[in-house]
Amino acid sequence: MKNSRRSFLQTAAAAAGVTLIPTDTYSTLVNATPRALRDDRMKFTFRPYTIELKHPFTISVLSRTTTPVMLTEVEYSGIVGYGEASMPPYLGESHETATAFLSKVDLSKYENPFELETILSDIDALAPGNPAAKASVDIALHDLIGKILNKPWYDIWGFDKKKAPNTTFTIGIDKPDVVRQKVKEAVGFKILKVKLGRDNDKEMIETIRSLTDVPLTVDPNQGWKDKNYALDMAHWLKDRNVKYIEQPLPKEMVDDIAWLTERSPLPILADEGFQRLSDLRKIPGTYNGIVVKLMKSTGLREAHTMVMLARALDLKIMLGCMVETSCAVTAASHLSPMVNWADLDGNLLITNDVFDGMKVIDGKVTIPDRPGIGVIKL
Repeated sequence: MKNSRRSFLQTAAAAAGVTLIPTDTYSTLVNATPRALRDDRMKFTFRPYTIELKHPFTISVLSRTTTPVMLTEVEYSGIVGYGEASMPPYLGESHETATAFLSKVDLSKYENPFELETILSDIDALAPGNPAAKASVDIALHDLIGKILNKPWYDIWGFDKKKAPNTTFTIGIDKPDVVRQKVKEAVGFKILKVKLGRDNDKEMIETIRSLTDVPLTVDPNQGWKDKNYALDMAHWLKDRNVKYIEQPLPKEMVDDIAWLTERSPLPILADEGFQRLSDLRKIPGTYNGIVVKLMKSTGLREAHTMVMLARALDLKIMLGCMVETSCAVTAASHLSPMVNWADLDGNLLITNDVFDGMKVIDGKVTIPDRPGIGVIKL
């Protein structure tokens, strides 16, 4: 499997005219590890938590008021790295599945936390699936390493934080009066994301347009079932200053999605149709771009590779999130200078955040200038 994935990456990169940095580059960070730290062992802990939403969050397939998360910590020589798994129920993970998986994680057997390629490959191999649980370990390790180096990850990667984009603010499906209230709460955002996919698509857009003319993006969450309807909607939406469409049709309708992408006046992005790095081979010719989320990609290590390879293949990239605390959202923000669009508002939709991290200032993703992923536990 690893050889197959590596072959795909090399072939795709060659076709795009670029040379990929070897996947074991993370391991070279071992040389930067202070010798005084190398005789210690990592201690891994986790605890369940439930985040409460400000409003019921409704998409085409469900509505909810809470989201289960798992909060993780990796301690090494008195330094603590923080991580998070956010697990919307429709994706199949839960407190129970995450507990079962994370109970198998033993970081104490590794001599050096900088050996991320080895550690995270081993964790990925513990059991299939569980991408959010795996991401919680990945994020905590990245936070730990950045703190040891005393550098934020955007700096370690060599990204310019000033190039971080504006983020959308998400408006879930609801009745017009509630939609109007949500739009008023989003004052200051330069772009809004609208959930569609039920029987009130045009009503949602028209309600928002009665209040604001800021650019919009839409996400039917596979809620449209007919390619002709989807194409008609794409033209209608373009006339109303919509910038792109996420996953309009069910991911299994590959031929219909390709047909739509070829004809749509708006970019079509794969969300449910794009999960792990190996899925990238299916994107060119079917979609215009991808939606990268840490909870799908198993964390920052794989998401970073997704972003860099997608750029090489000239695919559009939207960096998204689930409903999350500031821990996971802030971790993702370090990748934002390298993407076309961002939807990093998950922490803004909840009432009981337990971290201080990324801010949205005048609509723009603002990455904290602190070591690691840059969060402070409240």
